Amino acid sequence: METAEIRRRFLTFFERNGHTVVPSAPLVYDDPNLLFVNAGMVQFKPYFLGQESAPWDRATTVQKCIRTQDIEEVGKTSRHGTFFQMNGNFSFGDYFKEGAIRLAWELLTTSQDAGGFGLAPERLWVTVFTEDDEAADLWVANTAIPRERVVRRGLADNYWHMGVPGPGGPCSEIYYDRGPEYGPEGGPAVDEDRFLEVWNLVFMEELLTAVRTKVDFDTAGELPRKNIDTGMGLERIASILQGVDNLYEIDEVYPVLERAAEMTGKKYGEHSGHTAGESHPDDVRLRVVADHVRSSLMLIGDGVTPGNEGRGYVLRRLLRRTIRAMRLLGYEDPCLPQLLPVSMERMSRSYPELESGFARISQIAYAEEDAFRRTLASGTTILDAAVAETKASGGSRLAGDKAFQLHDTYGFPIDLTLEMAAEQGVEVDREGFVRLMDEQRARAKADAKAKRHGHANTEVWKELRADGPTDFRAYLELTSEAKVVGLVRDGERVEELEPGTRGQVVLDRTPFYAESGGQIADEGAITSDGSHLRVVDVQRPVKGLIAHTVEVVTGPLRLGQEVSAEVDPQWRLAACQAHSGTHVVHAALRQVLGPSALQSGSYNKPGYLRLDFAWNGGLSAQTRSEIEEVANLAVRDDLPVSATYMTLPEARAVGALALFGETYDEQVRVVEIGGPWSRELCGGTHVQHSSQVGPLTVTGESSVGSGVRRIEAFVGMEAMRYLAKERAIVAELTELVKVQPGELKDRVAGLLARVRDAEKELERLHQAQVVAAAGRLADTAVDVNGARFVSHDAGAATADDLRSMALDLRTRLGDGAPSVVALAGVTKERPVVVVATNGPARERGVRAGELVRIAAQTLGGGGGGKDDLAQGGGSDAAKVGD
Repeated sequence: METAEIRRRFLTFFERNGHTVVPSAPLVYDDPNLLFVNAGMVQFKPYFLGQESAPWDRATTVQKCIRTQDIEEVGKTSRHGTFFQMNGNFSFGDYFKEGAIRLAWELLTTSQDAGGFGLAPERLWVTVFTEDDEAADLWVANTAIPRERVVRRGLADNYWHMGVPGPGGPCSEIYYDRGPEYGPEGGPAVDEDRFLEVWNLVFMEELLTAVRTKVDFDTAGELPRKNIDTGMGLERIASILQGVDNLYEIDEVYPVLERAAEMTGKKYGEHSGHTAGESHPDDVRLRVVADHVRSSLMLIGDGVTPGNEGRGYVLRRLLRRTIRAMRLLGYEDPCLPQLLPVSMERMSRSYPELESGFARISQIAYAEEDAFRRTLASGTTILDAAVAETKASGGSRLAGDKAFQLHDTYGFPIDLTLEMAAEQGVEVDREGFVRLMDEQRARAKADAKAKRHGHANTEVWKELRADGPTDFRAYLELTSEAKVVGLVRDGERVEELEPGTRGQVVLDRTPFYAESGGQIADEGAITSDGSHLRVVDVQRPVKGLIAHTVEVVTGPLRLGQEVSAEVDPQWRLAACQAHSGTHVVHAALRQVLGPSALQSGSYNKPGYLRLDFAWNGGLSAQTRSEIEEVANLAVRDDLPVSATYMTLPEARAVGALALFGETYDEQVRVVEIGGPWSRELCGGTHVQHSSQVGPLTVTGESSVGSGVRRIEAFVGMEAMRYLAKERAIVAELTELVKVQPGELKDRVAGLLARVRDAEKELERLHQAQVVAAAGRLADTAVDVNGARFVSHDAGAATADDLRSMALDLRTRLGDGAPSVVALAGVTKERPVVVVATNGPARERGVRAGELVRIAAQTLGGGGGGKDDLAQGGGSDAAKVGD
């Protein structure tokens, strides 16, 4: 049974049993604690935590998940995978233990002809929490499983919670006996390779008040409404129903592995089977390729693009590990164009959007491979130089900061640095590298937390949200009468904010737009009798709650105070122009470049916008001009702008574009400009007609990553100011060179050509002087222990000058006797030294690299090179004479 069919049967079964089928949330989810969705219940957390009321009593989903903590372990065993899918059925105060047990047993054991999975009941075992007599009895009473196959286990195995205060409860796991060839008898407590867990039923029935560890927590009693959360690993059940050993051999994964094996001439599994023992390195690499190609496909499909931090770095790492694994398997050519389509063909059976969006997905992936291949070439050169410098200084360990620089600046993977350094007999200070990586991550995390939450911990916001959501009025008004329902300073709730302080204000209603969807927050003021606060930022720290970061000008402001919240109208107008302008530019891009030029991110503030989109290669000046013209024609045509609410399926049916990486509720807001000309899901503020955007001028276009370009523009008055500045510059230049504006380009081109000719002539004269100086210096050679030796302080001279002079001098001295040339100079206030030796000198053991190190040490630096020519430098120019 194919994985797509297993998925379909699961959803169909629960839909037939009264569950609402909920689409998978994107892998990129709006949760400050998660990099990616990593469990099936993530999108339902607000319902389980009591922050929101569930819109359904029963739900079912197949959730896309990514777990990143085991990337290094992928392929080493048959269990670890980065991307996986979690089947789940959920009850929000509806059915409980008996219902969950009955439904799970029915689906698992019903024959395949009747729509079930057809597992033999005699092969199924279950575990329950040690103290959960109720669940044990229900299994025996409601299924054909005998009591001896109901195993009791403790907190570590059969109790579930989120790791934070909130709901928790015992769980019951279902295991499938794969047979004696996989291990000993005795049930899951004896061997979890033979007895494979396929489904976990969590019975949320207790309220946890403190969670210290997995097994150490406090409870406050039963939940008022008991819930069900189940998780069935789709890949696990697929391996059982397809009769294969592990997730790498199921129909959604193995075709990529098989293709990689064909490309590299390897044969998977010929070195080891499923029995105990380490896998052969080639098998590990093939599994890495299969896992990472699929994971990358799904991440790019959900809007992630390669980058140097956060989610983008995870994707970049997956793609580069794939390419590296293929190279270690002996395949040097680009590999993703052959592997990615194989994965798309299999995965699109469950996710058809992968096929329709494959032009964009493949464009990003292939560009990243091309970039990494260039990185491998340039990084190898840089690594070789670093290794040579390490050896030249007498060391045998590459410094951690060098390895970090290779990784951080050049994108060179640390595992590649370790391997290639070892090949040259040098180890790497991995501890130093890890320390620098940790410091970088800590800084990034602190910066992100400070911006998003103003240093307040999440619990503060959850407490405030529990009192009710903020009434969001930004679409309807610029001024709202409101009440202060929360004050936060330095991460703690307070009763008042005093003059001169900075903090966060939560109101019961607000006209302020909170930063989201690429649009920055409104600015304005919160006022009341005797209090005036400047609003400098507005965020949503938790779903449904809006927090205003304020500077208290006069006050104080007290909890419970009645206030007036007022958005700066000029700020809002310019922000609306920029956001609507972003939609206009996106539509113009797609009209000029085609439908694959999809937006992958945006940022807009009053008067300015930037838009990232999937595209390979820069745009010509003519293309940029065409995009700008299409956008301004749409502005001129005064197209109506409207916003309507509809269900997500309805929005997709009418062709509304969703911003990759954004999370949407069932009801979504669709913003149209000119009807179908621009139709996008958007929560931002907009003008009422496109003419209100005002003039739009594209100011730049650049690369921001593999397969991703960025276009920038000004709108409204900012566009007018930008064009006025450009006009003033042209006027100044035409006055300076005494031509009409239309003749300026040709005049400047002519001047530049004359400057280049003059520079070439100066360089020719300079080289003639260098040669003449070398001729004079050859006559100054002195005898030093039978070798002719020339030394010279060249004064202000570049390293290139010194090398040219040294090589010319060495040629003039000839090979009749040992000769050594040593030249020094100063460039940009730093001393440089070059040493050259001829063949007879090297035969006597005189080596340029060794001599230049002596000179460079005198200059307070270091250097090295080959035996015939070497270069060094230092920091003390006063020591050139020495």
